[in-house]
Amino acid sequence: MTAERMVATIHRPWLAAGALIAMLAVMAGAFGAHGLRGMVSERALEVFQTAVTYQIYHAIALVLVALLSATGLSRRLLGVAGGFFLAGIILFSGSLYLLVLTDIRWVGPITPLGGVCFMVGWAVLVAAALRRSV
Repeated sequence: MTAERMVATIHRPWLAAGALIAMLAVMAGAFGAHGLRGMVSERALEVFQTAVTYQIYHAIALVLVALLSATGLSRRLLGVAGGFFLAGIILFSGSLYLLVLTDIRWVGPITPLGGVCFMVGWAVLVAAALRRSV
């Protein structure tokens, strides 16, 4: 496969989503480091940083899903993995951001659901890697 053909087969929506979510993670990290210091407790800053860290890791995972789409792996499985990574970002990082910024405690139980989404996403990516090409 030529380089041009490989680039043409990259799933651009996952690439764009991953890049956008990574950019938002950098912005959130800067906000947490500079805007929140002194406004929330040290523990709350740690929780916020955890949200940023998982957001950036899984934004990179979305970029990986996009790039892997050009390798011949199952685009269906890659799409499922990407969907779980995106859901995990929203549920895990989103709930932690809400918890820190609003102190609404009922969002806390949502966080583990996001963690499960991350794990399922990675498991589906493993399945895509191990599946035989047809």
